[in-house]
Amino acid sequence: MSASISAASANAATSTAQTPRLAGDFNTFLTLLTTQIKNQSPTDPLDTNQMTSQLVQFASVEQQVAMNQNLQRLLTLEQASQLTASAPLIGQNVEVEAEQISLQSGTGTLKLPAAGASQMATVTILGSGNRIISQETLQLGSAPRNWSWNGKGPDGVSMPDGAYKVSVTGVGAGGKTEALPFTTIGKVTGAERVGGDLKLQLGQLQASFDKLRSVRTGG
Repeated sequence: MSASISAASANAATSTAQTPRLAGDFNTFLTLLTTQIKNQSPTDPLDTNQMTSQLVQFASVEQQVAMNQNLQRLLTLEQASQLTASAPLIGQNVEVEAEQISLQSGTGTLKLPAAGASQMATVTILGSGNRIISQETLQLGSAPRNWSWNGKGPDGVSMPDGAYKVSVTGVGAGGKTEALPFTTIGKVTGAERVGGDLKLQLGQLQASFDKLRSVRTGG
């Protein structure tokens, strides 16, 4: 699978979208104010306090819009920097927090926690409609361990590569069960900025950059 980096168009900030309207309103206000001053009656001049108050309000709004624009530009630059910085991850195996397992080239891998209150764990892979594709109960060790799925369904047929929902249920003394935390291990095949959020692509699985937990150099 070829490595790729693609950037999605960032959503425009609300303040940016409103800028032309606010600027137009401000310019229109100044034009009307200037015209009114030129044609005001000497016996009934404009209320200077009210005029000053309106000018201050418009100036404050214009400054706020400009500040929001500058912050949006800084945010965009930071996101672009993160996207560029993610390039070295392409082709590397990484560990991410996810609710899915990434089946790549017929193999998917999870990292399971060490034994605690639960000594056993049942790993369940689900397909469309929450149909059970694969299920295995295994012994947990004294340290976290990797568990791999060979991509085969209950009939022994290999499933297509993709992202499959997964759950890990711990089984303790007396049959007491609990949901166990786990992480997904896979190869980074791309990175994409979606709505301002940087996403790492592990095949068809997408994980936010802040869900990255470790990088295994060397692929």
